[in-house]
Amino acid sequence: MARLSVNLNKIALLRNSRRTGAPDLLAFPKIVRDAGALGVTVHPRPDERHIRRSDVGAIADVIAPWRPAFEFNIEGRPDDAFLALVETVKPEQCTLVPDADDAFTSEEGWRLDEGEIARLAPVIARLHRMGARVILFVDPDPAIVERVAKTRADGIEIYTGSYAAAFRDGAGDAVLGLIRELGAKAHARGLVVNAGHDLNLKNIPPLVAALPHLHEASIGHELTADALIHGFPATVAAYAKALAPA
Repeated sequence: MARLSVNLNKIALLRNSRRTGAPDLLAFPKIVRDAGALGVTVHPRPDERHIRRSDVGAIADVIAPWRPAFEFNIEGRPDDAFLALVETVKPEQCTLVPDADDAFTSEEGWRLDEGEIARLAPVIARLHRMGARVILFVDPDPAIVERVAKTRADGIEIYTGSYAAAFRDGAGDAVLGLIRELGAKAHARGLVVNAGHDLNLKNIPPLVAALPHLHEASIGHELTADALIHGFPATVAAYAKALAPA
């Protein structure tokens, strides 16, 4: 049964479009928890266009009574500023992505060549000392599993944007086959298997069927878009149910 972690970036993006403080970002962790999510995700970027550095500590304070069962997942590129921020709140999970400063969104995973492995290994060790589970954002490439293992990361988050795009065109099976193979190899290697990017209520069921060992999906954009129509609590409940069907 896969966990739902709700990405709050889009709530922060809406708030940042005015100076009124609405919507109240700090109200949403309780909303999503009460609706069945088991964690929240934030991805602070250098330009603070959505989640701000100050939000990270404030969210950590709000959810402190519910942790660790209700997990805090912080995503980002592991530069010094990001690592210092992570160290202040000590999230249960830290998902590392290879974004450039001007990345529109995270659409490419780690390649994990020897240079990247050498750079990531000490970062991952540092995050482990903070008590975080460390997840690497990767493309749906089954060959990457052995390279992930070299970094001593705890698991992977499979980039599902390419799957979602193919699914919209009625051609999701090919990418889903790669995801299925990647998930099986990662699980056999003892790695946590997460997934995220452009997941919605239509494309989640085939993904869950292909990934019987899926641990968590981090979902923000599509969930928030559905919530504009159906309401936030009802939408979170529907996504949690889709990820963990009876």
